[in-house]
Amino acid sequence: MFDSRHIRTFDEVVRAGSYSAAARALGYTQPAITQQMKALERAVGTPLFIRVGRRMRLTEAGEALSRHAGVILDSIATAQQQMAALTGLRAGRVRMCAFPSAGATLVPEALARLAVEHPGVRVELQESEPPESLARVVRGECDITLAFTYPGLREQVPPELVEIPLLEDQLTVLLPAGHPMAWRRAVRLEELAHERWIAGCLRCRSNFLHECAELGFAPDIVFTTDDNLVVQSLVAEGLGIAMMPGLVLSFLVHEKVTGRPLDPASRRQVSAYVLREHLEIPATALVLDGLKAVAANRVGC
Repeated sequence: MFDSRHIRTFDEVVRAGSYSAAARALGYTQPAITQQMKALERAVGTPLFIRVGRRMRLTEAGEALSRHAGVILDSIATAQQQMAALTGLRAGRVRMCAFPSAGATLVPEALARLAVEHPGVRVELQESEPPESLARVVRGECDITLAFTYPGLREQVPPELVEIPLLEDQLTVLLPAGHPMAWRRAVRLEELAHERWIAGCLRCRSNFLHECAELGFAPDIVFTTDDNLVVQSLVAEGLGIAMMPGLVLSFLVHEKVTGRPLDPASRRQVSAYVLREHLEIPATALVLDGLKAVAANRVGC
């Protein structure tokens, strides 16, 4: 293995033509230059210079190394510049997975701030629902994932991941505008046991069924869809009611539907998940800070 300091000194000796001239150029003593060149020759396994009178001449090995020295030093300089850019947050790439309602709310605001303050940091966004989004972080397909969990479900989070809680997202019952309970400030889930229901994604549907079972009834689910706009359109036409997270209603509300909170309140936990070692990567830490700041401003979602 070559020591980059020795390569730099060797390159200067070749340029200057002698140890003494290289010592003056680099600010070293001549014995220090001599020691470095001896160390480099031991690493190479053969002499790099021979003396011809008062002059020094490169051996065949020295000629070969001289041809590569400039490339090696340029590569080191380029690598140092790139590392400085990454650690100084002038550059970097973060791959993020997010479920749809987080991708429509938390993510755009956080990335807009980032684009202004650190334009060299690039964030690539992919849509993915838990638990698949968690598995993608473990597999190295993304660096950060935004996911949600429900307190009543015993959901497994891969042990390799660190959870960064962002907010509690309150669940709301979505009713058509003319529904008898639309005038209420809050509704109890058991009061809606006789209704026809529209269910969402698998994880949300599992939580809904769990909450209904805890109250002693099995809901009549007539439609199932992951599309929040479809859910609201079906509710608007009186084809059923639905349970929907507050994040969705913060950016998408059909004019013919109304949302009412549950009593007692029901919430899901929205968090960011990363591999522990990624917390030390400056660009990743910066994106996490942005998400936490945006989430802190969303009270009562």
